Amino acid sequence: MDRPSRFGIFARRQRRLVRPILVMVLAGVGIGGGIHLTHLMRSEETFAPLRAEFGHKVALHITTITVIGRDMTPEPMLMAALGAQVGDDILGFSVEEARKRIDSLTFVEHATVERRLPGTIVVQLTERRPFAVWQNQGRFVLIDRKGQMVADQGMNGKDAEAFAQLPLVVGAGAPQAAETLITALDAEPLVHAHVVAAVRVGLRRWNLTLRNGCDVLLPEGEEAAALHRLAQLQSSQQLLIRPLAAIDMRLPDRLVIRPRPVAAVDPNDPTLKDEALTPGATAPPGSLGSTGHTTGQITGDARQAGGMPDTLGRRPA
Repeated sequence: MDRPSRFGIFARRQRRLVRPILVMVLAGVGIGGGIHLTHLMRSEETFAPLRAEFGHKVALHITTITVIGRDMTPEPMLMAALGAQVGDDILGFSVEEARKRIDSLTFVEHATVERRLPGTIVVQLTERRPFAVWQNQGRFVLIDRKGQMVADQGMNGKDAEAFAQLPLVVGAGAPQAAETLITALDAEPLVHAHVVAAVRVGLRRWNLTLRNGCDVLLPEGEEAAALHRLAQLQSSQQLLIRPLAAIDMRLPDRLVIRPRPVAAVDPNDPTLKDEALTPGATAPPGSLGSTGHTTGQITGDARQAGGMPDTLGRRPA
């Protein structure tokens, strides 16, 4: 049998010497780690009061207030609701209370408030922009796209002037249905430019009041299609500036017009040269009748005093 080499004998002796040393080292590491962990746990128990004491002695001040999304909300009103200003203690500032106050402002739909150490406050607004003016029982109220009323507290003269340009909707149920109609009007600028008000009729449909006093009776649920037809007629025949009392579009297969009474018509009005729209006339070939719709006078009780009845001639659904 081969005898072990001198190097092998030396290596076995070294391993026997090293084992006790390794055991001692590992034991020392374990004991030291435990002591260090215990120290950390004890120090964490006292960290909170130390932090409070440090924050009290070395105050962090607000250096910057950033506002995102403010358009309608007056800045002084917003800052008053925020309840903080540059130089205030940022740790003593309540983010939640500030958010609640800002959420209650007139034009604010939702707000977020963030504290970013060491010294920044960030306010982000989602505003409720007035979409239309609602007239109901003699009162005028701002409404948003959802039909919700927007209070006018904090409104200045510039705001009031701007809001006077908003679409006017009238009657019960108008706020809830306004978005669909106004969106359809926006898609037909040739028509929209002549509209001064939209009146909700029977919670079902709309009448449009034009700048020249003419009423346009729109069909229920078919506003977009009717407005597109009206835009085509305006483009080809200048229908919306003619001396008409009413344009009835409620019947899908015809367009019925009601001329103004003779006494109300200016004899110098150049539009009277169009035979199709002269009081008492029907549309000849090549005029409005060429659109494929019957054009002529409204008959029967349409001539009653007091304006346009809700139903004319035939009784549409």
